[in-house]
Amino acid sequence: MIFRVGIENNNDGRSIAWALEHPGCFAYGGNASSACVNLEKAIQVYATWILKHEANTWLNFEEVEIHPEETWDVYFIDDNLDKIEGDGYSVESFFRYDWKPLRREEVGQAIKMLSWSRVDLLKTISGLSAGKLDATYPAERWSINGILGHIGGAEWWYLERLGQAIPKAEVVKDPLARLKQSRDLLNRALPRLIGVSQVVGLDGEFWSPRKVLRRAMWHELDHIRHIQKLI
Repeated sequence: MIFRVGIENNNDGRSIAWALEHPGCFAYGGNASSACVNLEKAIQVYATWILKHEANTWLNFEEVEIHPEETWDVYFIDDNLDKIEGDGYSVESFFRYDWKPLRREEVGQAIKMLSWSRVDLLKTISGLSAGKLDATYPAERWSINGILGHIGGAEWWYLERLGQAIPKAEVVKDPLARLKQSRDLLNRALPRLIGVSQVVGLDGEFWSPRKVLRRAMWHELDHIRHIQKLI
């Protein structure tokens, strides 16, 4: 099976290989080549995860062929949208594939996978004490509760890029309640985005329904692994 891949370089000093047709399937590497090598293993992990939940998977992961098709180098801009070196807003990947409208079957699959990843997230934190959830860690930006709030806030932010979010003032503060609130919004928004040819330029970056789905799937799975390392 051929896996069409988008390479994103300079994302926090690393490269990401995105399996463009399979939201939630990605791998990191020190450079583009190592990210592609790591993606082969990531595909097996991804396929195993799907098979755990759905025996008749839509994914054929035998005889994997990695085909890098696009490359994006992350860059930074200031408040005037001028490109700068160093600190600023990071403009992350928008691939040609992100222009494609979402298909109905893709959205159905995505909603199922998002439910699986949410179960995995809640299992990961199940039984943790309030002290453990609020504990800080050296060289880490957030506590576990901070990460949970960040996941929920990011999903709201992704939807806000497309004009699909509630007002920011209505976003709840409690981390678990925010997770549920933003996921409910995402699950309601995705069916409305089927077949929508929408690409929005906002704050110097392009967004589309497909990119929002790609980023939302990646973000939760990535932070599940993050939390697992912390505990």
